[in-house]
Amino acid sequence: MLLSATSLNQYYGAAHTLRGVSLEVDRGECLALLGRNGVGKTTLLKCLMGVLPVAGGQVLFDGRDITKLKPHQRAAAGIAYVPQGREIFARLSVEENLLMGMAVGSGKKGINPEVFELFPVLKQMLQRRGGDLSGGQQQQLAIARALLAEPRLIIFDEPTEGIQPSIIKDIERVIRLLRQRGDMAILLCEQYFDFAHALADRFIVLSRGEVVAAGSQAEMGSEDVKRHLAV
Repeated sequence: MLLSATSLNQYYGAAHTLRGVSLEVDRGECLALLGRNGVGKTTLLKCLMGVLPVAGGQVLFDGRDITKLKPHQRAAAGIAYVPQGREIFARLSVEENLLMGMAVGSGKKGINPEVFELFPVLKQMLQRRGGDLSGGQQQQLAIARALLAEPRLIIFDEPTEGIQPSIIKDIERVIRLLRQRGDMAILLCEQYFDFAHALADRFIVLSRGEVVAAGSQAEMGSEDVKRHLAV
């Protein structure tokens, strides 16, 4: 497996936020991370990216122990993160945001034109400030920025949150293309069940910081899984 996390534990003060969470995802595969709000999904992703430390457990990436590496070291190893809320640089132009994504790439000087094939709107807005874009356009920018790092694993945290339906379709199309290309692993954290179900090969469900269900895409729609996702 490209990414393997084993028995991850994490705490916020006295609160035990991750309880022995394990997962695996390989190249060419999309793993969906499902669960209600507040069950630990974003905490898990931040631990995988090194934004939060883990209290116990191990994270392997391509066989290498990265449990104690800093976020920039994980990015250099080939992990890209599209965070919840997008977190683009509002005062920088679209072009400058994209160039930031290349800081840990192969050293190529120009922006890979593939990102403009995936997201044509960005080419039209290169000199516009990131903060002046719509929420959907910012999400496209955040994904394009992550792709310019040439990752082997890309992590999406709620990519459809607050996005208009037409752009959700564009994002679904791009993730599907990345999955079909087969050269990277995809970890997709998502509340929009139909979106995740359409893209994932496998899934895991979190509840109260632990894995309560896991299986294939075909098993995702079972009543047991839906019970854990119902509000």
